Amino acid sequence: MADWTDLTYVVVDVEGNGQQPPDLVELAAVPIAGGVIGEPVSWLVKPESPIKHFATRIHGLTNKDVADCPTFETVKVDVLMALSHPAIVAHNAHVDVSVLQREMSGWEPPEVFDTLKLARRLVPGLDGYRLGSLVESFNLADGLPDALSPHRATYDALVAARLFVLLATKAASLEELRGQKPGGGDDEPPALF
Repeated sequence: MADWTDLTYVVVDVEGNGQQPPDLVELAAVPIAGGVIGEPVSWLVKPESPIKHFATRIHGLTNKDVADCPTFETVKVDVLMALSHPAIVAHNAHVDVSVLQREMSGWEPPEVFDTLKLARRLVPGLDGYRLGSLVESFNLADGLPDALSPHRATYDALVAARLFVLLATKAASLEELRGQKPGGGDDEPPALF
């Protein structure tokens, strides 16, 4: 049985401009190797379409904040390098992965672990599974720099990384983390998307 720490991961979070589908405004990536959370990297990018007011109300980023930022195409190689791990982790992962696939046409994600689905499966009975609710339930923001704030990519990626480590430790094995019963049978489909 493989230990979950045998795999390296990158936790991602994206913030969008409020368009449907959203253009990328901010991206953060946090590596996890050997079960240890690494240093985050992040990018602010100027989206093709302006940031809508309601998106600014959520993450606080304005068009002025990104006016002098590079386009995504300019940072794409750096982003691909940051994402080059065997597994991606995100909270409500299909949102982040779909934004990344739109921005990087032809990019296929590696194995994906969704902390929203993992939390529902591994910690049943909580009042809520939004990232903010889980941050409060498990004190995941303790010790983070005051400069980081919720709904910004670096903060959300760091607390999602802490949540993933907590859930992975609870699962104990990589097979259980993937939703597989010992012996190879599946409890339910893997906690991917």
